[in-house]
Amino acid sequence: MDYADYLRGMRKDAESPDAPPSSVVMELRAGAGGNEATIFARDLEEMYQKYAEHRGWKTHVLDDLTIEISGSDAYDALRYETGVHRVQRIPLTEKSGRIHTSTASVAVLPIRAKSKIEINPADIRMEFSRSGGAGGQNVNKVETAVRLIHTPTGIDVRSSSERSQQANREKALQILSAKLEQLHEEKEAREHAATRKAQIGTGDRSEKIRTYNYLQDRVTDHRIQKSWHNLPKIIAGGIDDIVEALRVAGEGEVK
Repeated sequence: MDYADYLRGMRKDAESPDAPPSSVVMELRAGAGGNEATIFARDLEEMYQKYAEHRGWKTHVLDDLTIEISGSDAYDALRYETGVHRVQRIPLTEKSGRIHTSTASVAVLPIRAKSKIEINPADIRMEFSRSGGAGGQNVNKVETAVRLIHTPTGIDVRSSSERSQQANREKALQILSAKLEQLHEEKEAREHAATRKAQIGTGDRSEKIRTYNYLQDRVTDHRIQKSWHNLPKIIAGGIDDIVEALRVAGEGEVK
């Protein structure tokens, strides 16, 4: 079976694209700030994993700084986390006490059984490699890791955590579909920005949304101009109040 037949089979067996997402994939990427940005991205990843555990959702590490969170209401809770997160703190390695500012970007991708976006199989290039474990060790000797490149947009995704090549291919295709859907929605949001309330923003990954200020023990979401204290609790997964405030603001935005 060629890849075109494989895609058609997935579409035939899938549910309606209007069905609620059954899970989300969260991609975290270090931004400005060098090594401190990478540390911050991992702090955020751990924060979301602990929040998911608190909510009773399942988490699954798909690749470096890429996690899947499964739960019927996970997307509704986490959808407003997309954007640039900024941290201001003194690194452990900073002897002079100077405050560093670092950033990390977060993308929240809803995973649906059937995407709203139709992908032309001719637009996809597929590569295989061995799945690597901690320390660069190979967890198997078969090329099960899959990388898909969407040539018209340059978007590429990788899945390496599943045990079989087919499972990784299915997961990578789901993520690619979600990324293309997000790209389309961001474009539409920018086009209609003048005629809609922009309190929450476009959901664009390049939009600065939140600052974590350790010296002032404060987290501020710039979209709704609201702050919360007890930053250690927040980083430990206690983001319930933030999620709820954004959900309320989001509901007000679409009325």
